[in-house]
Amino acid sequence: MKTKFLLISTCITMSFFISCNSDEKTNDGSSAAITNEEIITNSKIDASVEDVTNIAEDQFSSQLNVNSKPGGPIKSFLPACATITTVLTNNTWTKTIDFGAEGCTLNNGNTVKGKMVVSFSNDFNSSTQTINYTFEGFYHNGRKLQGSKSIVRTIKETNILVTPHPVSTASIDLSVTFDDGKVYTRKGTLVKEMTSGYDTWFDWDDNAFVVTGSGSTTFPNGDTFAAEITTPLEFNATCRKSFAVKGIVSITKNGASATIDYGNGECDTLATVTKNGVTEEVDLKK
Repeated sequence: MKTKFLLISTCITMSFFISCNSDEKTNDGSSAAITNEEIITNSKIDASVEDVTNIAEDQFSSQLNVNSKPGGPIKSFLPACATITTVLTNNTWTKTIDFGAEGCTLNNGNTVKGKMVVSFSNDFNSSTQTINYTFEGFYHNGRKLQGSKSIVRTIKETNILVTPHPVSTASIDLSVTFDDGKVYTRKGTLVKEMTSGYDTWFDWDDNAFVVTGSGSTTFPNGDTFAAEITTPLEFNATCRKSFAVKGIVSITKNGASATIDYGNGECDTLATVTKNGVTEEVDLKK
């Protein structure tokens, strides 16, 4: 990402929310326990948040470096099949990324179709920038995303890294419609720090990020999963995955609790889930 960009999964990106199994019910009919199926469903939403964050940040970064560091070669996060329309109006850049009706495949294997509209100021001398994006008929792995998101990006020193580096604070407010028609909502705030790769602005693949924050996912039956990153999540672009490679998330639902441990840095889609003292491995694959 060229002054580099924060693969917030989101992570984002940030990867985050849900766990274990039981058919136990509360009096209102909602599930009392946290199930593996809910973990996997929520991980699909995590992957969507992670990827759209990366798309938005990639577009900001590419414009920043076109203006300040012309030349290449540049490794974009976007596939060649994406069509980008760029307009500068009243000192604001608006970039419409069209993945087409048939869709495109990202370098991590996820598919997207429809449009994202990304906007930000032309004042690249400012140490703080706000990146906004919305969706127009946009689908991620067949799931429709609606809503908006803003990312406040700052270059600064932190406790994690004393060298000035990009730090993004993302406000998330999205609805995700699965192909069965069920609608999920995701809200939260994530802070993503680029810890590696910010000097090689022309190469996305060497980026690494650390993500902290909290949020919630409301399921169609009304259950709300509250999640907090208790050990920072680590993402590595070379893995080409939408999931963290390290870190721990604590989750709660209707009084039940669980933890998700994303491992020791391996480039896989596995996590261990612990509930009531019992730990098991879960594959978060899409």
